[in-house]
Amino acid sequence: MAGQSRKWMILVATTWIQAFTGTNFDFSSYSSNLKSVLGISQVQLNYLAVASDMGKAFGWCSGWSLLHFPLWVVLFMAAFLGLFGYGVQWLVISKIITLPYVLVFLLCLTAGCSICWFNTVCYVLCIKNFSTNRALALSLTISFNGVSAAIYTLIANAINPQNDTLYLLLNAAVPLLVSVLALLPILRQPPLQHLATDATSWDSSIFLVLNILAIITGLYLLLLDSLSSVSSTACFLLGGAILLLVLPLCLPGIVCARNWARQTIHASFHSDGSRFNLVDTDDLELVKGLIGSENCSGSNGNSYRVMEKGVCLTCFGRVMEKDRLTMLGEEHSAPALVRRWDFWIYYVTYFCGGTIGLVYSNNLGQIAESLGYSELSSLVTLYSSCSFFGRLLSAAPDFLRDKVYFARTGWLAVVIVPTPIAFFLLVASGSEEALQACTALVGLSSGFVFSAAVSITSELFGPNSAGVNHNILITNIPIGSLLYGLLAAIVYDSNAGSTSLLETQLGKEMVCMGRQCYLKTFIVWGCISLVGLVSSFLLFLRTRPAYDHFKSSRNRTQSS
Repeated sequence: MAGQSRKWMILVATTWIQAFTGTNFDFSSYSSNLKSVLGISQVQLNYLAVASDMGKAFGWCSGWSLLHFPLWVVLFMAAFLGLFGYGVQWLVISKIITLPYVLVFLLCLTAGCSICWFNTVCYVLCIKNFSTNRALALSLTISFNGVSAAIYTLIANAINPQNDTLYLLLNAAVPLLVSVLALLPILRQPPLQHLATDATSWDSSIFLVLNILAIITGLYLLLLDSLSSVSSTACFLLGGAILLLVLPLCLPGIVCARNWARQTIHASFHSDGSRFNLVDTDDLELVKGLIGSENCSGSNGNSYRVMEKGVCLTCFGRVMEKDRLTMLGEEHSAPALVRRWDFWIYYVTYFCGGTIGLVYSNNLGQIAESLGYSELSSLVTLYSSCSFFGRLLSAAPDFLRDKVYFARTGWLAVVIVPTPIAFFLLVASGSEEALQACTALVGLSSGFVFSAAVSITSELFGPNSAGVNHNILITNIPIGSLLYGLLAAIVYDSNAGSTSLLETQLGKEMVCMGRQCYLKTFIVWGCISLVGLVSSFLLFLRTRPAYDHFKSSRNRTQSS
């Protein structure tokens, strides 16, 4: 039973890693300073943001490394990549050293790789130690990646609220420190073992408690951020945030105490099996068969339904029926994946509905500056916290599936709705209130997409191939970062006026002020997000039979 307490230590360690390694969320906090020090245009600054996102295109490197090195070695490789990438950038922005633009670009790429490597380590830890409640473990830990900016803002304000360059130094040092703290639980991973029925029920109850605690943490960071501008207050608030992150360490003790009580006074406290259970006990075998099978990689052909001749006469009907998935959990190799219509519809959904939110966050510094919004750290914290809540909400399908069964792709379509609303609201109004509301909506929506995508990829195209397939999916992030960000930068620079080569060399960057700096960008981004909304609805319609098939199979299993 010691293994049961140790696996919760793994979950807490994974939460810490995620909470302190979402360093791409605070790019807006120091982007204006970086632009000024390097003397670059908005287009060139956008390329630096793209370089950070390009780290996701090299996600396969972390998976390859895990095949040849222990997990803790890969963890520290990620930490040292970040230490080098962000550390040298800090030396540049602090004017301690001077580097050409090309080398700064490579530093941003290195830092972006470290984030991807940290994420891969966390995914592997959750999947390995929580095979039954995999989706709950992933959504919980991934959600904490969204609070990184809020935590770093507290740390920076506690040290020196006036020094924006601190973010890069913290991005370099803090993940390494957290990796050292997480080393012991990772080295003492529990052996793989089959969970009894009551243990699975108990795990589900603990996940419910952890999600409630996570909500409290997010609300704490969001609601009290406005008070952190004073250093002494920020120190106090930071202590409270650290306490909330440390509080889950009580779980291993609770688990051990429960196990001792069951062994010593089991007769007095006999369980009647009526506990709340996210994964129904009669459903375990079905879940193992459809979602956790290790031997289903050769059964691709079973996921294709023979089309009924003469049924689909309209163009829409033919699109809906062509090569659609009808069963969840079937393994797809990379060549099979890229031949599926469902994958490309899913790709467009992520590209137009989720990635655009990340690009918005990368431009948040210049957006706030152009609109005359002075409280940039509060705006970054707002986006980060709402992204956290969006990621946390991605667990809703798992908590509600026995009460309100709805395909996960359907939830995805619903949650993309706020994104076009936010962009068109920014077109209509440039007030601070509109900016805050739209930042919250975009953060909530994109956070859900980022977190839910891991489970959706696993469900639609197979869990055993999810590592490779998900890395193929997120190649849209650097592409979107380049295209969407380049559009925003061109519009920004065109309104700020052209910058000559001499001015660039002298460090005289052009600053654009006014609503016109991003007005056309918001219009285009709003139209793009509408494309993402339509494609998500199409994905839901095409994959609904697969989810219905899973539901009917589960019902048959329960009734037998």
